[in-house]
Amino acid sequence: MKKVQRNNDEKQVNSWARYILIALIAITLPLLYQWTNLRFSYEFDDFLPQNDENAELFIDFKNRFTSDIDFMLLAIEREDGIFDSTFLRKVEALERELKSTKDITVVRSILSMKEFRVMPGGMVVEIPYIHLDSLRLDKDSSRIYSHKELVNQFVSENGKSLCLFIKHTDFLSKNGSDTLANNLFALMQRYDFDEYHLVGRVIGQKYYVEKMQHEMILFLSISVVLVIAFLWIAFRSIWGIILPMIVLFSSGIWVIGTMGLVGEPITILLVLLPSILFVVGMSDVIHFVSKYLDNLRFGMNKTQAVMNAMREIGLATFLTSLTTAIGFFSLIVIPVKPIQSFAVFISLAVVITFLITITTLPALFILSKPPNVIEKYKNPIWYRVLAKGFKWTLRNKVKIAVSFTIVVLVSILGITKLESNNFIMDELKDDNPVKSDFNYLDENYGGIRPFELILTLKDTNQHSFWDRAVLRDFERIQDYLEQEYGVKRLTSLVTILKTANRSFKGGLHSFYKLPESNADIKRFKKQLERVEGGMFLNLCLDSTGQYARITGTIPDWGNIKVTAKNEKLEQFLKTQVNSSYFKAQLTGTAHLLDTNMKSLSYNMLQGLILASVIIAVLMALLYRSFTMTLIALIPNVIPLVVVAGMMGYMGINLKISTAITFTIAFGIAVDDTIHFLSKLKLELAKGKSLLRAMRTTYITTGKAIILTSLVLFAGFFMLVLSDFEGTFAMGALVSVSLLMAVIADLMLLPILLLAFYRPKKS
Repeated sequence: MKKVQRNNDEKQVNSWARYILIALIAITLPLLYQWTNLRFSYEFDDFLPQNDENAELFIDFKNRFTSDIDFMLLAIEREDGIFDSTFLRKVEALERELKSTKDITVVRSILSMKEFRVMPGGMVVEIPYIHLDSLRLDKDSSRIYSHKELVNQFVSENGKSLCLFIKHTDFLSKNGSDTLANNLFALMQRYDFDEYHLVGRVIGQKYYVEKMQHEMILFLSISVVLVIAFLWIAFRSIWGIILPMIVLFSSGIWVIGTMGLVGEPITILLVLLPSILFVVGMSDVIHFVSKYLDNLRFGMNKTQAVMNAMREIGLATFLTSLTTAIGFFSLIVIPVKPIQSFAVFISLAVVITFLITITTLPALFILSKPPNVIEKYKNPIWYRVLAKGFKWTLRNKVKIAVSFTIVVLVSILGITKLESNNFIMDELKDDNPVKSDFNYLDENYGGIRPFELILTLKDTNQHSFWDRAVLRDFERIQDYLEQEYGVKRLTSLVTILKTANRSFKGGLHSFYKLPESNADIKRFKKQLERVEGGMFLNLCLDSTGQYARITGTIPDWGNIKVTAKNEKLEQFLKTQVNSSYFKAQLTGTAHLLDTNMKSLSYNMLQGLILASVIIAVLMALLYRSFTMTLIALIPNVIPLVVVAGMMGYMGINLKISTAITFTIAFGIAVDDTIHFLSKLKLELAKGKSLLRAMRTTYITTGKAIILTSLVLFAGFFMLVLSDFEGTFAMGALVSVSLLMAVIADLMLLPILLLAFYRPKKS
């Protein structure tokens, strides 16, 4: 009778296993099709803060004027000097082709720019800055270098390169940007210049997206190889590789298919999703498979082995998946869209991987034949090594405690050296060709980092930006920006009026200043409104006349230096400018990124505290002991302190890519602690003493902890192969924190438990 019942139970279990696999296939195939909807994106604006006062000002600014990053700079070098007629004719031909290229709206250079002069009698004369007749180039050179607004903007100070300003259609789509970039590269290949440097959003976006696609394939391939290698080391069978890989690949298809379904693009952070999913998902898989095989070694049949593994490992894997998901999801507090998307989808990936592991893996166990390596439990080398490791830990309790204390104190000293700083080209290494071009423009042409200051009239009925009294305060600000702040390529209503005044005074440099009277200003206003339909005025003054713009570029000084300069500027505006006329406010893409960096440390700390509190609550509910909760947190906080200290000593700045490593590392590292304490609780429930229960826990879970930690370490460490500095730093820092976490779990955690934990007698 019992045999019949057992056969019926096995048939029912087999049926449920088949239903689970059928459901898996039914969901996986449609989601696999959704991969066709995937797209890659690297939009600069996505990294700006959301729902912020500064963001609202910037949006209003863009609507009134134009995008501050939709332009390119093309610097062309000639080692023997640019004032050569053959070279200049070649540049002139290039400029003509650029102007006829689709989506390019404006091209400006010294070859096409002209100086306007108003002669006696009112006749306007246009004088080119460059005459291609070689006999006049020396005079042209002297005149150009006497105009300070041209030097280091359109010609380099050393005379060995010139620069073309290229404006293209605002807010080009990804396809439009790629087409334009390809057209420009193809065009430049037809000219044999000594060297050229082309920078801009279109160029950077194309490079970033192509590199992201390459690295996603690279890291996914390495992840698969790593996972297969560790599975073979752990289980020594094809069975032990194929079944876990089915789970991991299914999880990847579900998550990325969901992204395609909802139209979520793959960003520079989400490129890491498949790799992280593989290595993080391996943790639960290894623990589950290890327990299943151990049960078979103890003589259980497949059904018994699966049920026992579910009972002993199920709660621990649920908690580890939950804590890892919480660690990732806590990044949602950082108000940057790519980070929030990363938080949502990477935590979703962890949850999906757990669900597939806990359902599909048992079904695969039931329906597959166990591997031939299953034999009666003997006493493999893993257990002997771990038993010796446990003894060594107990014998060196004091040394271990002192060592960790010293490491923490030294790390805290390093944290005091930690700085929050960011640069536009942070993500690229110094030898990267895109960064090299950027650095050339940065050094020779005043940089490409946009600077924007918007002036808002307080009373349009009483004052106008065309009033000389208002313009004098306007000029005072502009002089400060040029002389003290260091803004280059500065353009504003004041610049235009100074140029117009010089033109009307015969081009004499001494008249490069504001007009002397309101009558002259009104006359120039009428003239300027006629020039190309008022195009130049529209760049600096909005249609209502209430808003004026001072625009320019600055070198990529970094957040710390720019913030210091902004504070001095704010002080200057308060004390040296007549605030009754207008209000001056900093804005622009770069300024918003700087503003975001100021709150990054707070947001990161907020997310870390949130994750810690939630995990602490879970531990408290599991063990119903405040002491145990503190004991569980200590080995996982120490690695974060060590990593922060390392960053301080090594001069690694706290920025978006490095800040998120703390919550990621904490959410993952706590998994091993949970597995250790969950097993300890089961052993204590059997009536064992704390020491004996801990020894059994150390030996039985130690192998899985070490293997999963090695997989995670190797999986994150491979990110150091990235060309992106942020990804490189994330890989290195998370790897170090995971290594520290496993050392703390196997050395410090047993000591803390023996010293402070007093379990209730069962």
